Amino acid sequence: MSDVTNARPALTMLSEDEVAFRDAVRAFAESEIKPHVTHMDEKAEMSPEILKKLFEMGLMGIETPEKFGGAGSTFTMACLAVEEIGRVDGSVSVLVDVQNTLTTNAFLKWGTEAQQSKYLSKMATEWVGAYALSESSSGSDAFALKLKAEDKGDKWVLNGSKLWITNGKEANVFIVFANIDHAKGYKGITAFIVEKGFPGFKVGKKEDKLGIRASSTTELLFENCEVPKENVLGEVGKGYKIAIETLNEGRIGIGAQMVGIAQGAYEAALGYVKGREQFGKPIAHYQGVQFQLAEMRTELEAARLMVYNAARLKDAGQDFIESAAMAKLYASRAAEKITSKAIDLFGGNGFTKEYPVEKFWRDAKIGQIYEGTTNMQLQTIAKMELDK
Repeated sequence: MSDVTNARPALTMLSEDEVAFRDAVRAFAESEIKPHVTHMDEKAEMSPEILKKLFEMGLMGIETPEKFGGAGSTFTMACLAVEEIGRVDGSVSVLVDVQNTLTTNAFLKWGTEAQQSKYLSKMATEWVGAYALSESSSGSDAFALKLKAEDKGDKWVLNGSKLWITNGKEANVFIVFANIDHAKGYKGITAFIVEKGFPGFKVGKKEDKLGIRASSTTELLFENCEVPKENVLGEVGKGYKIAIETLNEGRIGIGAQMVGIAQGAYEAALGYVKGREQFGKPIAHYQGVQFQLAEMRTELEAARLMVYNAARLKDAGQDFIESAAMAKLYASRAAEKITSKAIDLFGGNGFTKEYPVEKFWRDAKIGQIYEGTTNMQLQTIAKMELDK
């Protein structure tokens, strides 16, 4: 017989530190975020007070080394935070996600010591980060970039625009992808670190969205925007590599956000069916309702396992690209189905804004679109399978 004491724990069995961290984030989300969710959704604005408290809680620099003022923790911890906040509000969840799994991760992997010291220190304590890849003609075709960067000797000058940039309104620093030579195609793409106050840079209009409404999604405008030479992230002409590798990591974070949103909707539905009576007894006593709950819980568990597995692989330094694509694909689909079923279980009440499930459903839809659409995840998975 095998020695069960040496068996590997289940993916959802967290370490003592992970449990303590998860519980702290959950308590924070319930006490500090939840009371503001409806107001922020209606006004389509992020509360500055919540933003301040996110920094105070150390949730904006989870993987950032302690020497730069961060928590020096793991990618898995970042995903736990994104999930727990998503359980209460998808908007705050994606703000934390972009800060940690995209922007911070890019600086950690590609930044020079000077860049890390300057920007990670600020991002751990006061600055919000944003990741600017998409353009009006560059969505799934991520490298059809028109934003032009010209070498002017002592600086780079950027001209063009970006679209669909999460955290655009709140951000102080942006990782911006531009092309130094369109004739070179993707080999001309370079990543630049742009601060909000740089000459020629401006945040444009904010989108009015279906869901995650308190999360700002904006246009960025560059008109002879001056960027210092030392603000190239990584190597000139290697921006495509930074974009691909960072998005691979970011997809796990979006999977975690979707798990959190689905969890919030499931818990709301579970509580509702236990209290809602029809024909003399709670509707939870009817087999038709029980079967729906069982389906929701099973899909939620499967999504969580896939996300945790991808996060653990990333932390272990193992190949996680296919697992990340699968996690995002499945979790985003599961979130839409679970939140939709939650509305069904609430009946007419679920269709009103008086109850929370319609917002969970609206927030879930974006999961199949941003940081790589469902079709792009399918393409990634299929390509990796065919290459085996």
